[in-house]
Order: sequence, then structure tokens, then C-alpha cells
Amino acid sequence: MSKRVLAYLGFFLVLLGGFYFFLFRGTDKWKKKLSVISYVKPFQFTTQEGLPFNDRDLLGKVTVVEYFFTSCKGICPKMNKNMKEIYDEFQAEPDFLILSHTCDPETDSVPKLKKYSDSMQVNSRKWVMVTGRKDSLYQMARAAYLLDDPKNSVQKIEDQFIHTQFFALVDKDGKVRSQIYDGLKKDEIEKLKKDIRELLQERSANSNFVNGIFNNNP
Repeated sequence: MSKRVLAYLGFFLVLLGGFYFFLFRGTDKWKKKLSVISYVKPFQFTTQEGLPFNDRDLLGKVTVVEYFFTSCKGICPKMNKNMKEIYDEFQAEPDFLILSHTCDPETDSVPKLKKYSDSMQVNSRKWVMVTGRKDSLYQMARAAYLLDDPKNSVQKIEDQFIHTQFFALVDKDGKVRSQIYDGLKKDEIEKLKKDIRELLQERSANSNFVNGIFNNNP
């Protein structure tokens, strides 16, 4: 191959590299994204307002997920104090949501969740608290959000009790991202805030959820 052909080839490669640099610079494609560790599964629960809430309601939202129960006197108040800090910082973001599941649905009725929500002085459309069937709630914690060891599901459901301090972060397309965060540790709360900001800047990759939960069909 002649030197002239090599020179032309090199020039072409430089132009091509420059084109892709300017095309993707400042876009999501140019950045290293937070890792995907799991996916949201289909669900149907009931909010503190008595309204249905399902997986489609997360579409287009960056969502922080937790499990708690209203009568908890141990870790839950500390977790939700930190969660309130997150809520205060991001509540004005139209694409932000907090989703709290009760791990004690036999006790935490809709009125109890509503009373707890009101005591936190939060907007129930921005901080959603849900109850439902215990097996469904626990399945989501383990199979979707990775907030509890799946091995615990081998026990009878009536004998199980999830009591976890961990938070999960879901992006606009229903993907659980980055890591599982310890809701009691200040440094992990700060990491969570940083990751929330990053996901809020991302565009939704699809008009519907990925991984077979939704497709692009109406």
C-alpha cells in the first residue's frame, strides 16, 4: 500500500473520529453509564390514597425504592429521615419518585399508610407508599429490587418478615441501576443523590419498559 493511500486512510480515520466525538459529546452515548443490576417486574399494589399503582406508573420516572413498616421503632425512622432528605432535594423534579412498600401488609392498611404519609408531610404523588399481597410485595423485594436474599423465600410466606435498610434505584426504563444503597449510611445516601442526578439527565431509551415488561406496541 502506497504512502499516499495510507495518508488518505489516516486522514479519513481522523475525520471519522472527529465526527463521532462531536456527534456524541455531551450526550448519554458519550458517558459511561451506571451499571444495570436488575429489572422491574410486573406488579399491582394500592397506594396510601387507596389508588391502584402498578409497574407502568414508574415509566419515565427515576424512582428510589424501599421497604418499611409503620409501627417500626428500629431502623425505619432512621431510614425515612434519610429518605425525607432525598425527597426534599428532588421533590420539584417532575421525573422523580419515591416508592415505599410496606413489609407488614397485614397491619399496614391504606388508612395507616395515609396517616404515616401525612405525618411525614409529603406529597403522596411524589412519595408513594403501597400495600398489597405479602407474597407479591416480597417477590418484588427479592426478584426485582434485590433488597432481600431470595433464599429467604423458601420459608412459608406467613413466617417471613423482610426488615431491610437498603434502597434501590430504578431508571426511567424500569432498570435497577448502579448498586444497592445502605439507607443508614451518610456516604451511601450522598452516592444515591449523585446517581439520581445522573439518571435524571438520561433520556429514556424506549417509550416503554425494557426486558419484556413492555414493548412498543400500543
